[in-house]
Amino acid sequence: MDRFLEMQTFCAVVDAGSFVKAAEALGLSKAAASRYVGELEARLGIRLLQRTTRRLSLTEEGQVFYARSKELLAGVDEAEAEITSRSGAASGLLRINAPVTFGNLHLAPLWGVFRSQQPLVALDITLSDRVVDLVEEGYDVAIRIATLPSSTLVSKRLASTRMLVCASPQYLAAHGTPQHPADLADHAVIAYSYWASKDEWHFDGPAGQVSVRTHACMHTNSGDTCRAAALAHQGVILQPSFLVGTDLAAGTLVELLPGYQAMEMGIYAVYPTRKHVAPKVRALVDFLAEIFAQERTW
Repeated sequence: MDRFLEMQTFCAVVDAGSFVKAAEALGLSKAAASRYVGELEARLGIRLLQRTTRRLSLTEEGQVFYARSKELLAGVDEAEAEITSRSGAASGLLRINAPVTFGNLHLAPLWGVFRSQQPLVALDITLSDRVVDLVEEGYDVAIRIATLPSSTLVSKRLASTRMLVCASPQYLAAHGTPQHPADLADHAVIAYSYWASKDEWHFDGPAGQVSVRTHACMHTNSGDTCRAAALAHQGVILQPSFLVGTDLAAGTLVELLPGYQAMEMGIYAVYPTRKHVAPKVRALVDFLAEIFAQERTW
């Protein structure tokens, strides 16, 4: 006897509450459904169901076996769905959300490459630094930069980025170079509005964690504006390496406090579920994973 069919029939009987309804759902006769469950119990040597003329109920052993069987059957469904999604052609409209700066700098040049590989996929790309609700707002994939992936979504880590404190050489020549995070309290700061810690910056240093309350001369919800202000010698910024990496390499900005590390964040592709992943979503996530597996200068 097929063990999978026995298990499937047993779970169907429990879910339907009767052999008749389970048999109808599976396209079996009532006698066949009853036989499959009976042979399962005989093989296990354990009664799984208590049967009366009016109702069915699970035994204690039946409850354990039912829960485990549902997990296994769900795993089979998930495996089949994943293989189907991989083998199907990527097509249709793909709605993507990404952070503004990262989207412009590092994703915009990739969309043409992706489209050349997947010509049946149309793209609808929204850039926003707000954390969107993928399900509620109808996005297929979002790119998120965070310390941890969301626990409610499926995520694929693409790369990482470090937060760096920096300023222009001209600003430092006029105001001095901070040697310790506490020195930042005496400097002009261009602050990013969306930091969870607001104006309090945290670092890991030689003696452990250090925090400093900074004093912002400007707040903005745009990393590009922070960078532009720093390049205009207006003050100190805390921004990701993917944004300021080229400026540091060119010497137009200088990294400060190299002995004190601010947070490192992951860059993730997130999507609502791993069950029945559409080929267009799978194609995009695999494409981005391959691209960002290459070494990043930042």
